[in-house]
Order: sequence, then structure tokens, then C-alpha cells
Amino acid sequence: MTALQTLDNFFMQYKPLCFRKRDIVLHADDGISDIFYIKNGYVRVYRISELGEELTLSILKPGDLFPMLWEVKDAPNPYYMEAITDLEVWRFPRDQFLSFVKDRPDLFYDLTSNLMVRFGGMLNRMEYLITSRAYNKVAATLFTCAKRFGVKQKDEVIVDVPLTHKDIATLVGITRETTCLEMKKLERKGLISHLGRLLVIKDMKRLEAESQLNNEFEEPLYYSL
Repeated sequence: MTALQTLDNFFMQYKPLCFRKRDIVLHADDGISDIFYIKNGYVRVYRISELGEELTLSILKPGDLFPMLWEVKDAPNPYYMEAITDLEVWRFPRDQFLSFVKDRPDLFYDLTSNLMVRFGGMLNRMEYLITSRAYNKVAATLFTCAKRFGVKQKDEVIVDVPLTHKDIATLVGITRETTCLEMKKLERKGLISHLGRLLVIKDMKRLEAESQLNNEFEEPLYYSL
């Protein structure tokens, strides 16, 4: 049984909570002692700067847990969690969940590995936020999203989460207007297109080359073959 199946079996005895698209699931500094496990949908994790600017730190998908510091007892949650699609989550007291996990070392290892991969990806993005041009930042962000949320269809990869230009801009750390301009460059080069509200990556290898991405923290491919 996989880690995902083990977690599903643990949580499915409880009724899931439902949120609509763009609902705030958790506010920063909410007092929370529970863990959330995503059944269906996607969650944006972000902070708001003193100037009121949003910076997206991560996008979570089915099978992910939040808050990110769920393993640290009484750690405050400094992040906002927003449903970017309709969302179903299970919620369970942290202490009971940790007791369940600690009795299953294989599951604990899988969860810890998942957290480390996400942390490594965030470090990689931080480097790009500081050192790269806007064009490379956008290309690298789209490539990472395709790896994490992509579904392969023939020679293309469809990013199976409806990201707006604003969502991408807050991931990259630039304005929405600049994001639109850089994405148009990628479209003109034949690297990306759209299928309804979903982003389509036409050529993953070329997009990776355009991003100049150095995948020191390589996330496993999740898209189906």
C-alpha cells in the first residue's frame, strides 16, 4: 500500500470539508492545532509583505498536507492558504495524526521526503527570484509547474491546475503586466499555449533550456505517461 493510500484510508472515515475557489482556508497567524490533507483541488500558500504585495511560496495538490510546519508542535502558521480551485480537505487533530504516523515509519519517511523535496524546490525558486531575469524566472516557474502538476498528452504537457497570470506573477515575484509580456515571448517561440484555462507546455526540453534551470533539487515527475 502506498503512502497516499494509507493516508486516504486514515482520513476517509471522516467527512471532508469543502471550500469554493478563492476561499481562504487559513489566515496567517490563525491559531490552529489541526492538520489538513488535500483530497481534491489545489491550495496556494502565500505571504503578504509590509507593502501589501503577495508572494506565493508553494502550490499544494491532492495528497499534500498543510500547514507546512505540521510536524512542529505549537509552531505558528505565518502563511495564508487559499483554494485556487474548488477544494475538498480532511481535517484532523495534529496529536492524533502524529501518533498514527509515528507507528508507521515507512509513511513518516515518505511524508518527510515529500517535505524536503518541496523545501528544495523553494530554495531553487529563491535563487531565481534573486539572480535571474524576468524571462528566465517565468520560464523556470512554468517548467516547475509542469513537472509538479503536468499531465502528458503525446508530445505536450498540460498543467492540470488553472493558474491565472496573477498566480504566476506571485510565484515569480514580478508584476502581472511583466508576467504577461514574458509569457507572450514564450508563446511566440512556440513553447507554450493554452487549452481553455489550462497552460500547455509544447516542448519541455526547450522550456527547461530557456529557463536555464539547474535542478539541484529535482522533484520526481508526477505527470502520467
